[in-house]
Amino acid sequence: DYTQIYEEDEPYTEMGPNARVWKVYNQEVIRVDSDRIEDWRDGLDSLLVFAALYSAVITTFVVQTSTKLQQDWGEVTANLLMELILVQRAGFNGAPVNSIPPSHLTPSSKFTPRPLDVAINALWFFSLALSLSTALAAIVCKQWIHQYTNMPPIGSPKEKAHVHHFRFVGLEKWHMAGIIGILPIFVHLSLGVFFVGLVILLHDL
Repeated sequence: DYTQIYEEDEPYTEMGPNARVWKVYNQEVIRVDSDRIEDWRDGLDSLLVFAALYSAVITTFVVQTSTKLQQDWGEVTANLLMELILVQRAGFNGAPVNSIPPSHLTPSSKFTPRPLDVAINALWFFSLALSLSTALAAIVCKQWIHQYTNMPPIGSPKEKAHVHHFRFVGLEKWHMAGIIGILPIFVHLSLGVFFVGLVILLHDL
C-alpha cells in the first residue's frame, strides 16, 4: 500500500517535484518494466550466442567454397608441370614435341566459375551477412534497453518520472518490442538460406 510507504503530501504540493504521485509512479514502472526487460534481455542474449556460433560455422563453409570463384593456381601449375614432363618424355623417346597437346590451363587462360558455385556462394554470403546484421541489431537493442533502464542517479522524483516517460515514448515510437520480436525470424531465414546452399552442394557431389 503506497499510502503506508510514502507520507501524504502537504496541501498544494500534490504535484510538486517530491510529491508522492511521482514516487509511486517510479516504483510502479520499475515493477512493470522488470518482467518485460528481463524477457527482452534473455531473448537477445540467446540470439547473440546462436548468431556467434552460427556465423563461425558458416564462415568455415564460405572460406572453403569461395576458392572456387577464382582460378586454382595449384591446378594450373600441376597441368603445366604435366605438360613439361610429357614434352621431356617425348624428346627422350624421339617423338615429335608437337604431338603433345598443350595444356588448357595457363596463367593467361580466362577463368569462369561454374554457375552452381556462384549460386552456393551467393546463398552462403547472404546468409552470413544476414546473421551478422541480426547480431548487430541485437547489440543495438541491448544498448537501447540499457539506456532505458539506466535512470539518472540524481534529480527529483518528478524529473525521474519525466525521463522515464520520455524514454518510454521513444521505445514505442521506434517499435522496440516489434524489432526484438522480428529478429529471430531473420535468424531462421539465414539458417534456411544456408540449408538451401548446403543441399545444392551435396547434390553436386
